[in-house]
Formats: sequence, structure tokens, C-alpha cells
Amino acid sequence: MKVILGVSGSIAAYKSAHLTRLFVKRGDEVQVLMTRSATDFISPLTLSTLSKKPALSDVHSETAWNNHVELGLWGDALVIAPATANTLAKLANGICDNILSAVYLSARCPVFVAPAMDLDMWKHPATQRNIALLREYGVQIIPVEHGELASGLVGEGRMAEPENIVAFLDSRFKNKSDLSLSGKKALVTAGPTFEPLDPVRFLGNHSTGKMGIAIAEELSAKGAEVTLVLGPTALKPSDASIRTVSIGSALEMYNACSSFFPESDITVFAAAVADYKPRHFSETKIKKKDDDLVLELEKTVDIAAALGKQKKQGQIMAGFALETDNEEVNAQTKLIKKNLDLIVLNSMQDAGAGFGHDTNKVTIISKNGDIVSYELKHKKSVAADIVNQIIRLANQKRS
Repeated sequence: MKVILGVSGSIAAYKSAHLTRLFVKRGDEVQVLMTRSATDFISPLTLSTLSKKPALSDVHSETAWNNHVELGLWGDALVIAPATANTLAKLANGICDNILSAVYLSARCPVFVAPAMDLDMWKHPATQRNIALLREYGVQIIPVEHGELASGLVGEGRMAEPENIVAFLDSRFKNKSDLSLSGKKALVTAGPTFEPLDPVRFLGNHSTGKMGIAIAEELSAKGAEVTLVLGPTALKPSDASIRTVSIGSALEMYNACSSFFPESDITVFAAAVADYKPRHFSETKIKKKDDDLVLELEKTVDIAAALGKQKKQGQIMAGFALETDNEEVNAQTKLIKKNLDLIVLNSMQDAGAGFGHDTNKVTIISKNGDIVSYELKHKKSVAADIVNQIIRLANQKRS
């Protein structure tokens, strides 16, 4: 593939060297374009050496005119990583004052941007407006990641890791007709549930919702109309087209899912729903006593099992199983009991997998008996694997 890699002036520009190397290593031809401020963060010589082509930072050089129209026609993909708030604003509003924006306006190939900026800049309404405009133009937004930022803050705004950018492109350049979910409605659950004990206490778990949110974003990127029923978490999807319904308890999640499930073609139960809740809720704060406190618990509604009984022909249901022992046996039991089409198994025994991590290691078990295990990956890449399995299943059901 012929990749035009645009680099703008962000501290994340150091990652563009690794990204260039990943493209070249797999046989892609790379032409690097740099804004002038990008050259303050990484040397054009570095990127020229890795790409084996001169890294261009102006529409003209001492010896030649760098034809932005020809470059726009040459590429199979224009990838701008990092894309700063300033560059996003220029692209969204057609401001053409550097070689990168000139090639963008001339490009006939798919355009991808990987935003990189601080938390407050990313959340600012002006930036989100520009992101929305770019989506209207057909630009594909590679989701920002959550983590430590250059300012020292922790939150959304990190540029996607190079491996995740390559995976994002790969998922878009496969057979589009086979991988499209256009016209499909998807329902995803994510995050924990909090079961109230009194006005200040609850029973909960360590789920952050990262995995479910990544799945919702991947389904949306494949063309599905996505509804995300999200438990209590600080994280939110970066894709503004995803309808997010915030809930607290298992019962609230069940009620929300019940209203959307009948019209959903695909449902993914990725939430860590509490299995039990306090039988009695105290209207006032429970005071500390000298003796022990005994809690009486009762089962919560099994959302997947309850909706599995309502499942209609053609609907696809996927669930998760987080296990500590007898993992495959327990997962296959859940698969059958809940009337799922596939179940995603992850083990608490695997380092870097499960709650709170940016990575996960999963095995996908299908109703037809197929078992596919994957290595440890970033959750965005895991989401792509899961959604691709769902799409294969949907294609089988169509045929």
C-alpha cells in the first residue's frame, strides 16, 4: 500500500518514527509529510532514513516543487499521526497553509487522523466540533487513548499507539463488503454495576469499561448504529455517533437493554454485572458497630440469560467470561446457558489481562465449536478481533 504519513507538531511525533518503520517493514511505500513545527520535535532526516524517501515539509524545496496534487493522487491512504488540535482545525475548515493541508485537500484516497493533545484541549467544544466536521467529510478518526499525558495529567488525548494505528487501517482495507455492518443496529454493555447498600455504600467491582467501549467504537467504525449501555465509569466513547445510556445498577442495565434488544441485530454483553445485590437497602447510612455486620444478598437479574430467551432468528449475541479456573469448561457452559452465539474468555491468571489494563488476552469460543486463542494485545486490537468474528458469523447467517 502507498501510505502518505502526515506528521504535525506534537510531542507524540516521536511515535511517527516507529509507525513509519511498521509500515515499511510490512512492505508499504511511505511518503512522509511534515508541518514546520513537526520538525522541532523529530528530525526530517530520521523519517527520511526510515521511509527511504525525503520527508517533505514545504510545497517547494531548493531544487523542485513538491506537487501536492500528484501526492494526493499517489496515495492509497493519508494517515495524519499525530494530528494536533491546530492541524485538526485547519483540516476541518479548509485552511491550506502547509504541504500537509494542501495534500489533504487534494487527496482522493481514504483519510485517517490520529489526534494527539492534552485532555482539556481534546474535550474542548471547538475540538469536538472539528472532529464532528471531519467525520461529516468522511475522515476516519483513530480513537485517542487514555493514559498519562505530557502535561502530567491522566486522561484521554494520547495518540493511538503505532501498532493500533496499523491495525485500524488493516481493518478498513480488507474486503469492505464482507466487513461492513452498515444498516445494522448493535447493543453493547460495558463497565461495572453498583448495587447500593445505603446512601453512601455499594457493592461493585473493578471494571473500567475499556473493553466494552472499544467494542462499541469498533462496531461503529464498521458502520453499525451503536447503543452503549454504560455502567459507572469515568471513561466515555470518543465516537460521538455512539448513543450512550448511563446506568448504575444491574436492574437499571437490564431495563435499558430490554428496551433496545428487540431491534438490535448484534448484542455484545461486555459489562461486569454484579451477580448479587443487598437484599435490603438502608435509607440512612449504616453506622459502625462493635460487632460484625452481616449482609444478606440476593441474586441480580442475569441480563444475558434473560434476553437470550427472547432472541429471534438472525440476532447475534456475544458475551464474556472472566474465569480463574476450569476456564474453557465454564465459558462453554455459559455459552449454552445464555443462548449466546460466541463467548469471549479471558483469564485472571494471564498477566496484563482483565480489569483495569489497556491490554487483554482472549479466547473466542463459538457455538459451532470453533475455538480461537489470541496473544496479549491492546484492547482496541482485541475489539477488532471480536468484531471481525461477529461479522464472519453474520455473513454465515446471511448465506
